[in-house]
Order: sequence, then structure tokens, then C-alpha cells
Amino acid sequence: MRTFGKWLGRFLLLLALIVAAFLYFAPGYLERQRNAVVLHDPYPVSQDAQALHDTLTVGDWHADSLLWNRDLTKRGDYGHVDLPRLIEGNVALQVFTAVTKSPAGQNYDENSAEAFDNITPLAIGQLWPIRTWGSLLERAVYQAERLHRYEARAPEMLKIIRSRADLDALLEARAAGAQTVGGILGIEGAHPLEGDLANLDRLIDEGYRLVGLQHFFDNELGGSLHGEGGHGLTDFGRAVVAEVEARGLILDLAHSSPQVARDVVAMTDMPLVVSHTGLHGHCPVNRNFTDDLMREIAATGGVIGIGYWAEVACDQIDPAGIATMIVAAIDALGEDHVSLGSDFDGSVTTAFDTSEIAALTHALMEAGLTDARIRKVMGENMIRVLRQTLR
Repeated sequence: MRTFGKWLGRFLLLLALIVAAFLYFAPGYLERQRNAVVLHDPYPVSQDAQALHDTLTVGDWHADSLLWNRDLTKRGDYGHVDLPRLIEGNVALQVFTAVTKSPAGQNYDENSAEAFDNITPLAIGQLWPIRTWGSLLERAVYQAERLHRYEARAPEMLKIIRSRADLDALLEARAAGAQTVGGILGIEGAHPLEGDLANLDRLIDEGYRLVGLQHFFDNELGGSLHGEGGHGLTDFGRAVVAEVEARGLILDLAHSSPQVARDVVAMTDMPLVVSHTGLHGHCPVNRNFTDDLMREIAATGGVIGIGYWAEVACDQIDPAGIATMIVAAIDALGEDHVSLGSDFDGSVTTAFDTSEIAALTHALMEAGLTDARIRKVMGENMIRVLRQTLR
């Protein structure tokens, strides 16, 4: 019996070590596969492009970096975004978006809201608090808490933007030489509300200022671009949209069905955002709204954020390819309505990470854009929308 007990103890110890090793290594391995950067030689950045880039206020509408267990105060050797790399890229404003549910087998055509949720095992495997394992709201809260911890640990690197005054203070500090990044919290799909409008108060209290309505599946607010019916806003969705506008929050139509987008345009008087997308006229896939619908969104004073991944850019994802799509978007929508929306760390492969964003400035110059237009696309259009919306 004593021998059996000894072997049982050894077995349990070995099992514990295996589990610990899995939990330590598996999430990082998964992210390396999901958020890869194509191997490449350094992209060209001329002296003129670097000089211009150093004077830009760069902003990005969408990164899912809070989903992963990297310490964003340290420079990583995988993934796309962390604070040191944002500073290297001279990025002033970064929206950090919380992903809380993702259907197994997700695709751009049709997904069931009842499909197995991929975020549940990721939350468990990354040892998120137990409260997050069964609650979409708590997953959003936890990701906000992580960003607040980074701010507390490295205030010289990160300032969370909650208001127009915060935004102006950040820009003034950067004009005086600070390299602080302004972080804006957003939710990718409003299903963390869990069908209760009162939960919007909790998200606002946690610092969320951008609200996406849908992700890859239909939810209580309405239809997804990748859902099962193409439905418009529900009554609950209309109530949420009205409250978002009343509270001075940014409303994001990325992943919403075209009918939801049209319903929102019809019922609001605010600049609307499609945070990460491509241009259908340039890359005719169903992930990209049609140009006519994009023009309706632009007419609100809003912007579209150009993404950097293959499915929205028809595989042209190096800086020159992204610059070509930006030029096409300007031609279709006007120079005041195009921004950056990378989708960095969003389970996409890109050709560069955020530290290399000066290469995009170079590519835009090579594509013939004036300095004034480059300034608008790289950040000024985003700042205008934020100033018009935040309170």
C-alpha cells in the first residue's frame, strides 16, 4: 500500500507538472499561430517619410491585444501590439477591444449564435478568473481591468482615455514631448450587456467608450454581417443605440448586418465608425460593406478604419498594398472619412506589426498622397470623431 501511495503521489505530481506546462506554454503557442507576422525584410522608409511620420498623430481604431496573456508593458517577440511597440511606431491612440465570444468554425458567411464558444476554453486555459468562465459581461470587465493595471504599472507609457478632456490632455502632453499612448476601451459586439441595458453603466464605469453592436453572430441587439438572417435592429438594439448616443460613446458598425447599419444611420445624429474593414469596391468580399453603404456612413461625419489582413485586402497586405486600398477608400468616400483599423492581435496574419507603421507612411507618400491627406488618414480623422463624440 505504501508503494502504491508513493507511485500515486509521483503520478499526481507528474500530472500537475504536465498541466502547469500546458497552461504556461499553450496560450503563447496558440497566439504565435493566430497573430503571426509574415517574414519580411525591412520595409523601405525614406528619410522624408520618417521625418513626416515623426510629426504625425497616429491612431488605430481596433486591436484585440487584451484577449491574450502577454504583458503589454513589455516588448513581445510575437503578436502585433504592446506598449513599447506602439511607442516605437509613434502611435498616439489605440483602441483596445474586448472580444468576449467567438463561435467555433467562425467564417464570414454564416455562423450560429448557438455554436460552441471559442473564448470559453481560452479564458480557462489562460487562467482568467472563474467569474469570467460563464459570463460575457465579466470577460469584458476583466479585460478592462487588465488595461487599468498596465496604466497603473506604466503611467508614462499608457493613459486610458475616458473623455474629451483626457484626449486633449494626452495630445498636449505628446506635443510637449511625452510618448504616452492613449488607450481607448471598446467592446467587440454588445453581447456582454447580456440583454440588460443597465449593464451599460457597468461597462462605462470600467472605462469602455466604444461600443460595437455585433461580432460573428446575431445577438440580442440585431443581426450580424456573418449571422443567419441579416436582420436589422431589435427593440433592445434600438434602446442600446439611443443610449450610446445619449452617453457620448462611439458607435462601431463593424460586423453588423447591412440592415443594422442602415437602421443606425436612420435613427442617429452622430458620426459612426466601422472600426476595421476593407473597401468593397477595392476588394469585393462580403466582409466589406458595399461602397454605397460606406458612403451613407461617411455622410454621418464618420470614418472607416482600414484593416491590414488578407480577407479584407484581397491578400495585398504589405504596406504598399494597404496604401493602395487607402487611396481607393479616399477616392470613394473622401479624405475626411478614412482611418486606420488594423485588427492587430485579432487572430489575423499581417505583414507588419505596429512598430513598423512608418512603412505605411512611406507607402502612402509613394502612392502620391499629400502630407495633409496622410495626416488625416493616419490620425486626424480619428481625433475629429473622438472630439465630436466624447464628453
